[in-house]
Amino acid sequence: MRFSELDGARIGVWGAGREITSLAAQLAKCLPSARIAVAVFDEPPLQDVGETLRTPAVQVVSSGEASAALAGCDVLVRSPGVSIYRPELIALRDAGLPVTTATALWLAERGGDGVIGVTGTKGKSTTAALAAHVARAAGRTVQLAGNIGVPALDLLDEDVAEVTVVELSSYQLADLSTGPEVAVITNLFREHTDWHGSEDAYRADKLRILGLPGVRVAVVGEREERIARAHPDIEVEVFGVPGGWEPADGGITLHGESKFARADLPLHGEHNALNLCAALTALEALGVELPADLSHALADFRPLAHRLETVLERDGVTWVDDSISTTPESALAALASFPGRDVVLIGGGQDRGQDYAGLGRALAERGATVIGVPSTGPRLIASAREAGAEQERAVEASDLAEAVELARGLAQGGGVVLLSPAAPSYDFFVNFEERGERFRELAHQLT
Repeated sequence: MRFSELDGARIGVWGAGREITSLAAQLAKCLPSARIAVAVFDEPPLQDVGETLRTPAVQVVSSGEASAALAGCDVLVRSPGVSIYRPELIALRDAGLPVTTATALWLAERGGDGVIGVTGTKGKSTTAALAAHVARAAGRTVQLAGNIGVPALDLLDEDVAEVTVVELSSYQLADLSTGPEVAVITNLFREHTDWHGSEDAYRADKLRILGLPGVRVAVVGEREERIARAHPDIEVEVFGVPGGWEPADGGITLHGESKFARADLPLHGEHNALNLCAALTALEALGVELPADLSHALADFRPLAHRLETVLERDGVTWVDDSISTTPESALAALASFPGRDVVLIGGGQDRGQDYAGLGRALAERGATVIGVPSTGPRLIASAREAGAEQERAVEASDLAEAVELARGLAQGGGVVLLSPAAPSYDFFVNFEERGERFRELAHQLT
């Protein structure tokens, strides 16, 4: 279904957020004969629904009333956070009601030509930002949208750019019908099993990007190469391996030839070097001629907030906000980003059944200190102690404020205090951004 096909339609929306707000604005501007008739919320909305959705006559219902209220609608546009696996949505689809998202409407309207779609468990925002940055440096007109940048439907207000980079979450991919010309998968780890229902469903929803109409090239890491090559109708480009863009020998190489000194990358860690390799591979796959001097092109690139972001340097200690870390794998990557330095890692958050054995082992072998905060902090501490961490190097805090205070006393000169929770934030914070901002505030409040 395309956005323009909504003209005259009676529309239901489920949930709130940037995408639904963007949809309402674009309908009012471009398709005034369409109207949002029903708005479904799992919890009472926090603001005036009619004003937000640009219609005073919207019927607001709870999820329990959704089936009856939506019966007269032509389409349901869900917020990405609303799982397609909910029994209510399954029943609505089975009854013949089309279910989509604002991003899906935009991609169907625009088509995938000139679009790089970036997904993955971790690194997709940074990869998307790097791709957009380098494309601009190469002299191309660029748009950045999706989870990063503006909502995709907002691009309807702009001329089509030569390069459009869209960050796509698994929530958006689960029922996407049109793919980008170049599909990038940064990596795949266990995540979001509460939304998808299982790890297998999460992986399948991520990987379905490879089979979407419009995809010409898949850009993947070595672990996903076999799966990508099972799609015979698309080209496959692999990053991070010999012969392609690869971190090697203290820099980044292409076909074994050094192209970029690692010291010139304004981001910490091997994983970010791989993110750059993915971005460069995607741009070349789209036909973008890269700048001859990549160091100069990236000189003014700045790390995204809450992604290994240095928030304070005090008394020889570097305080780093990696609140985006919601998996053990991302915390492992963060830990490896500071070789040769003493690290105090603050970890723990919402329990999604994370397996902390590998992270605990890495912390113990590294001789790092770990401070565990609720809800999963005690399990992380237990894993570190089981792997041989000394008692004084695996301690528990009641909350983030106590953890920061403990970290101040445990950090060594020249060391790093690293907030890399290896868990989502929703047990105590609205999102990872709020958790990161709280960490920054607490660090700066230390006397």
